[in-house]
Amino acid sequence: MATTEIARQAGEGARAVPLAGHVGFDSMPDQLVNKSVNHGFCFNILCVGETGLGKSTLMDTLFNTKFEGEPTQHNQPGVTLKSNTYELQESNVRLKLTVVNTVGFGDQINKEDSYKSIVEFIDAQFEAYLQEELKIKRTLHSYHDTRIHACLYFIAPTGHSLKSLDLVTMKKLDSKVNIIPIVAKSDAISKSELAKFKIKITSELVSNGVQIYQFPTDDESVAEINSTMNSHLPFAVVGSTEEVKIGNKMVKARQYPWGTVQVENENHCDFVKLREMLIRVNMEDLREQTHTRHYELYRRCKLEEMGFKDTDPDSKPFSLQETYEAKRNEFMGELQKKEEEMRQMFVQRVKEKEAELKEAEKELHEKFDRLKKLHQDEKKKVEDKKKSLDDELNMFKQKKTAAELLHNQAQQAGGSTTLKRDKERKN
Repeated sequence: MATTEIARQAGEGARAVPLAGHVGFDSMPDQLVNKSVNHGFCFNILCVGETGLGKSTLMDTLFNTKFEGEPTQHNQPGVTLKSNTYELQESNVRLKLTVVNTVGFGDQINKEDSYKSIVEFIDAQFEAYLQEELKIKRTLHSYHDTRIHACLYFIAPTGHSLKSLDLVTMKKLDSKVNIIPIVAKSDAISKSELAKFKIKITSELVSNGVQIYQFPTDDESVAEINSTMNSHLPFAVVGSTEEVKIGNKMVKARQYPWGTVQVENENHCDFVKLREMLIRVNMEDLREQTHTRHYELYRRCKLEEMGFKDTDPDSKPFSLQETYEAKRNEFMGELQKKEEEMRQMFVQRVKEKEAELKEAEKELHEKFDRLKKLHQDEKKKVEDKKKSLDDELNMFKQKKTAAELLHNQAQQAGGSTTLKRDKERKN
């Protein structure tokens, strides 16, 4: 901490001294340019808007190429984000461009949760970068930064007002990404209607507290043009990759039975203004704003959730080691508390289970005794019945014996009488 304080004081008290001759560190901007060109650049664009507003066509027109992709149907069950990364090169400058499209946005009957997938995607990119930063062995110089630098929000050319879905979504996104609102397919309404529509959009954004990206005016070299372009927001654009011959040259345009809309004609639409502001003037500022404003906000909130702070209660610099130890002790305390709660819960459940088993055992013994007594009663009844039947059987046998005896005696008596009669006849 003492070393940090000394370094801070040394920085505050730095003296300006003159040089006696050329040293050479004035070449550092050139060195930085050469290093940046060799390393290449990355830029990530999020296109948010309902299906059929020409998001893919505008991307093709902006970068003067044909990106792969198929038309999306209006029957998507939910909002999904589709990301495609392309390697572009212009002169000796390489650009890794990522275009993220919101597939199915605004196609559902219930649009209440349409913005959630977009917010989760943006937060996921922030979280991936934060995890890379927190690694012990970091590779940020070669890490593919997927954080969204610009969000082109496509507004349907209704000519009336913003839809509730648009207001809710932009409000949820304005603290996470640089929003540039654009009126898509602006050739669908007249110039007077378009002017009123743009004023209406601006008024609704302000009244609902939606913060859109403002082109910076702190750099004198671009302050004037950026200030002028801020007053033109939202841009009314038309996209087309078809070339039509106008006069002696081929230009990108859309042909209709009533005439031709030239994409790069500023009297017809604001496409040139959008391209100038997005790519040619403020691309680096968009990248910088993403890192210094939106990502820093996410990082701060995330680290505060984890218990990290800049200063302790005494307004002294907070030690990372102390924070780690405090967080570890807090975690171990919570872990021990949960362990004790689980142990007590386990003991309580064991006791309850033992009581249930004892009760069940008691019921089984009572049931066994009842069945045993019932069995004994039934056995006694059967024995009594058997004894009664045995007595009846003995009595029956006695009667049978007596009856047979009488029958035999009767037969013997009858036989003697018959013999006596026969003798008397003979005599």
